[in-house]
Amino acid sequence: MQPGGSSDSAAIFQLLADEYARKILLAADRGGPKTAKTLSEECDASLTTVYRRVSTLQEYDLIEECRTVDADGSHRSEFETTLEELHVDVTDGQLSLTMETRDELADNFTDLWRGIRGEE
Repeated sequence: MQPGGSSDSAAIFQLLADEYARKILLAADRGGPKTAKTLSEECDASLTTVYRRVSTLQEYDLIEECRTVDADGSHRSEFETTLEELHVDVTDGQLSLTMETRDELADNFTDLWRGIRGEE
């Protein structure tokens, strides 16, 4: 994901300035997908705070939701960070933000492999 405008970059900078959003983003990166309850406990935040921040992080493709079905048939949502790299560039007095998510890296690898094999 590469946000196209400075307003997207500004919103992401503002989101990452939020302590709970950062804690959730990092907690969801450690040890695989986590439920909102687990994130709440690890980040010392209420469930409401976790759900609000997760929703905002999802808007910018920084976290994805995985739905699982337990052995008893109950459904639950787990969240995992998709952010792999974040680059901030300063050029001509402007800040620009470039992000790579795990899905993009997998796509890049697939494209590279196809190129090596001569497939297009």
